[in-house]
Amino acid sequence: MKTYRKELHFNLPTRRGIVNITPEVERAILDSGVKEGLVLVNAMNITASVFINDNESGLHNDYEKWLEGLAPEKPYSQYEHNGFEDNADAHLKRTIMGRETVVAITGGRLDFGTWEQIFYYEFDGKRNKRVLVKIIGE
Repeated sequence: MKTYRKELHFNLPTRRGIVNITPEVERAILDSGVKEGLVLVNAMNITASVFINDNESGLHNDYEKWLEGLAPEKPYSQYEHNGFEDNADAHLKRTIMGRETVVAITGGRLDFGTWEQIFYYEFDGKRNKRVLVKIIGE
Protein backbone atom coordinates (compact mmCIF):
# COMPACT_ATOMS: atom_id res chain seq x y z
CA MET A 1 0.00 0.00 0.00
CA LYS A 2 1.18 3.53 -0.83
CA THR A 3 0.70 6.58 1.35
CA TYR A 4 1.13 10.21 0.42
CA ARG A 5 0.86 13.38 2.51
CA LYS A 6 0.57 16.96 1.38
CA GLU A 7 -0.35 20.19 3.16
CA LEU A 8 -2.24 23.03 1.52
CA HIS A 9 -1.64 26.48 2.99
CA PHE A 10 -4.10 29.36 3.23
CA ASN A 11 -4.09 32.92 4.47
CA LEU A 12 -7.37 34.45 3.34
CA PRO A 13 -7.48 38.26 3.39
CA THR A 14 -11.02 38.19 4.80
CA ARG A 15 -12.49 36.77 8.01
CA ARG A 16 -14.62 34.24 6.09
CA GLY A 17 -14.37 32.71 2.66
CA ILE A 18 -14.88 29.56 0.60
CA VAL A 19 -12.11 28.18 -1.63
CA ASN A 20 -12.58 25.33 -4.12
CA ILE A 21 -9.62 23.05 -3.39
CA THR A 22 -10.62 20.25 -5.78
CA PRO A 23 -7.79 21.00 -8.26
CA GLU A 24 -5.16 20.85 -5.49
CA VAL A 25 -6.55 17.54 -4.22
CA GLU A 26 -6.59 16.14 -7.77
CA ARG A 27 -2.98 17.24 -8.22
CA ALA A 28 -2.00 15.48 -4.98
CA ILE A 29 -3.68 12.28 -6.18
CA LEU A 30 -1.75 12.47 -9.44
CA ASP A 31 1.51 13.08 -7.56
CA SER A 32 0.80 10.15 -5.21
CA GLY A 33 0.49 7.61 -8.01
CA VAL A 34 -2.46 5.99 -6.19
CA LYS A 35 -5.03 4.55 -8.60
CA GLU A 36 -7.40 2.87 -6.11
CA GLY A 37 -7.79 4.10 -2.57
CA LEU A 38 -9.01 6.94 -0.38
CA VAL A 39 -8.15 10.57 0.14
CA LEU A 40 -8.73 12.32 3.46
CA VAL A 41 -8.93 16.11 3.30
CA ASN A 42 -8.80 17.63 6.78
CA ALA A 43 -8.85 21.22 8.03
CA MET A 44 -5.99 21.42 10.51
CA ASN A 45 -7.42 24.36 12.40
CA ILE A 46 -10.45 24.51 14.69
CA THR A 47 -11.88 27.59 12.98
CA ALA A 48 -11.98 26.22 9.42
CA SER A 49 -13.84 23.43 7.64
CA VAL A 50 -13.57 21.10 4.67
CA PHE A 51 -16.77 19.97 2.99
CA ILE A 52 -18.20 18.63 -0.27
CA ASN A 53 -20.97 20.28 -2.23
CA ASP A 54 -21.85 22.11 -5.44
CA ASN A 55 -19.61 24.89 -6.77
CA GLU A 56 -22.40 27.44 -7.10
CA SER A 57 -22.06 30.99 -5.77
CA GLY A 58 -25.72 31.26 -4.70
CA LEU A 59 -25.31 28.18 -2.53
CA HIS A 60 -22.10 29.59 -1.06
CA ASN A 61 -23.93 32.82 -0.19
CA ASP A 62 -26.73 30.75 1.35
CA TYR A 63 -24.18 28.97 3.58
CA GLU A 64 -22.88 32.33 4.77
CA LYS A 65 -26.35 33.67 5.60
CA TRP A 66 -27.47 30.41 7.23
CA LEU A 67 -24.35 30.06 9.38
CA GLU A 68 -24.41 33.71 10.38
CA GLY A 69 -28.02 33.20 11.52
CA LEU A 70 -27.04 30.19 13.62
CA ALA A 71 -23.82 31.63 15.08
CA PRO A 72 -23.58 35.37 14.43
CA GLU A 73 -20.14 36.91 14.67
CA LYS A 74 -21.35 39.92 16.67
CA PRO A 75 -21.94 41.04 19.29
CA TYR A 76 -18.75 39.47 20.59
CA SER A 77 -20.08 39.74 24.13
CA GLN A 78 -22.66 36.99 23.51
CA TYR A 79 -19.96 34.30 23.75
CA GLU A 80 -17.99 33.28 26.82
CA HIS A 81 -15.04 32.16 24.65
CA ASN A 82 -14.65 35.71 23.39
CA GLY A 83 -13.08 36.68 26.69
CA PHE A 84 -9.98 35.00 25.24
CA GLU A 85 -10.40 35.67 21.49
CA ASP A 86 -13.14 37.11 19.28
CA ASN A 87 -13.74 33.95 17.26
CA ALA A 88 -16.31 31.87 19.17
CA ASP A 89 -18.65 32.06 16.18
CA ALA A 90 -15.91 30.54 13.99
CA HIS A 91 -15.61 27.52 16.30
CA LEU A 92 -19.38 26.99 16.20
CA LYS A 93 -19.56 27.35 12.41
CA ARG A 94 -16.77 24.80 12.01
CA THR A 95 -18.68 22.34 14.20
CA ILE A 96 -21.70 22.67 11.92
CA MET A 97 -19.78 22.39 8.62
CA GLY A 98 -17.41 19.65 9.73
CA ARG A 99 -13.72 19.01 9.97
CA GLU A 100 -12.94 16.73 7.04
CA THR A 101 -14.10 14.70 4.12
CA VAL A 102 -13.04 11.35 2.67
CA VAL A 103 -13.41 10.56 -1.02
CA ALA A 104 -12.81 7.32 -2.90
CA ILE A 105 -10.14 7.26 -5.59
CA THR A 106 -11.00 5.10 -8.59
CA GLY A 107 -8.81 4.89 -11.65
CA GLY A 108 -6.56 7.61 -10.24
CA ARG A 109 -9.42 10.13 -9.99
CA LEU A 110 -11.81 11.42 -7.35
CA ASP A 111 -14.89 9.18 -7.46
CA PHE A 112 -17.42 11.99 -7.16
CA GLY A 113 -21.15 12.21 -7.61
CA THR A 114 -22.66 14.76 -9.97
CA TRP A 115 -21.58 18.35 -9.18
CA GLU A 116 -19.47 17.39 -6.15
CA GLN A 117 -16.39 19.48 -5.36
CA ILE A 118 -14.20 19.84 -2.27
CA PHE A 119 -14.12 23.18 -0.46
CA TYR A 120 -12.13 24.86 2.28
CA TYR A 121 -14.30 27.19 4.37
CA GLU A 122 -12.48 29.77 6.45
CA PHE A 123 -14.32 31.23 9.46
CA ASP A 124 -11.50 33.21 11.13
CA GLY A 125 -9.08 34.27 8.41
CA LYS A 126 -6.30 36.78 8.02
CA ARG A 127 -3.76 34.29 9.37
CA ASN A 128 -1.95 31.14 8.25
CA LYS A 129 -3.97 27.92 8.15
CA ARG A 130 -3.33 24.40 6.81
CA VAL A 131 -5.28 21.58 5.23
CA LEU A 132 -3.99 18.01 5.27
CA VAL A 133 -4.38 15.82 2.18
CA LYS A 134 -3.64 12.20 3.10
CA ILE A 135 -3.88 9.54 0.39
CA ILE A 136 -3.75 5.79 0.93
CA GLY A 137 -4.13 3.01 -1.60
CA GLU A 138 -2.50 1.17 -4.46
